[in-house]
Amino acid sequence: MHELGMCDGIVDAVQRRAAGRPVARVRVRIGTLHRVVQAAFQQAFTHAAEGTEAEGASVELVIIPVSATCLTCAAVVEANEIVALCPNCGGTDLDLTSGEELILESIEYEAASRAP
Repeated sequence: MHELGMCDGIVDAVQRRAAGRPVARVRVRIGTLHRVVQAAFQQAFTHAAEGTEAEGASVELVIIPVSATCLTCAAVVEANEIVALCPNCGGTDLDLTSGEELILESIEYEAASRAP
């Protein structure tokens, strides 16, 4: 379950930014090539967040498709898998431009409680 390793890193990054503030929600952009199972990711995040500012926070995944540019004909290809051949010219000289991302996009903090 590689999701746990990813979530450990994400929670570490959240903790550095939260600086003690309780976190309500986290949004993560992740490329298709990481082959994340969303239910496993949710469970791993919950486990990794235990005892941290992110405990109880929800996590939203934004899945990014694979994108590649053919260096022969300049066609841009999007897919859910790695692209080996350009569908336009059959070329194999492709530049992968997305699909491998793992980005902590945003953190939403709990509303500050007001003392009476």
